[in-house]
Amino acid sequence: MSAALPGDRAPTGTAILLPLAAAAIAMASFQLGASIAKGLFPAVGPVGAATLRLVFGATMLLAIARPWRRWPSGARVAPLVGLGLAAAGGILFFYLAISRLQQGVAIALQFLGPLGVAILTARRPAHWLWAALAALGVWSLVGEGVGARPIDLLGVLWALAAATSWAAYILTGRAAGQAFGGAAAALASSIAALVIAPIGLWQAGAALFDARLLPLALTIAFLATALPFSLELYALPRLPARTFAAFTSLEPAFGVASGAVLLGEHLSLSQVGGVAAVIVAAAGAAWSSHRAGSVPLPITEAPPT
Repeated sequence: MSAALPGDRAPTGTAILLPLAAAAIAMASFQLGASIAKGLFPAVGPVGAATLRLVFGATMLLAIARPWRRWPSGARVAPLVGLGLAAAGGILFFYLAISRLQQGVAIALQFLGPLGVAILTARRPAHWLWAALAALGVWSLVGEGVGARPIDLLGVLWALAAATSWAAYILTGRAAGQAFGGAAAALASSIAALVIAPIGLWQAGAALFDARLLPLALTIAFLATALPFSLELYALPRLPARTFAAFTSLEPAFGVASGAVLLGEHLSLSQVGGVAAVIVAAAGAAWSSHRAGSVPLPITEAPPT
């Protein structure tokens, strides 16, 4: 998730293929990192896994962005702190959610955050149709789509908390991005790491320092932070804002695929339909929000994760 999107330009032909490919690989990398992170849960739990991902991810982003080189004078720090807190909540709650829910269900529910912001800021009658479609998708995910396996209501609550954090990230990210530019994600992730690290130490203790976890933790941080962040930095200036927002609404599909291939998590037909409904609603709201002249909204997993 990025703090801001570029203005609407119209690349054509091969000029748009590479940025779209970069955005697709970024989404796949995000979800691959989340699937692999579950491998840390038995050792350190979801809170410990979030701590390792944030600490190593923030370190990588700081090395990429090096924000100390161009620190803006007189920039307001409050939006940046808000961005960091929102990022901390988004990552922590998402990890708590996938510890209880299938990954595809959790990421689809998390998408209600940016979808809600798009609908509420656009204020066009057509957007309520997207809201209704999203509601139908959620019902298919947690109501009709549970099949023989009862849905974990606490997991749903964690996913909705992650969605709320994602919405807060978008709202605070605009001001922080204007003040700190491309360094905002690195600085916000560092704040998030400082917030979550004490909780992780309290929950997981000395297990966080087990050297045997280091290769897996670094792999997760790279897949969920450094690689997608770099790819999005390439794609964002080269894609129209609404194209980027609509295209990255496909991320729940990557979550479903990653969960199925790596974790053996298979959704019912009704749940697959629910994920598809959320994707269409998110893409439609993002596309029509930009056409209505509102500020374009980023729709990706979570920026500094």
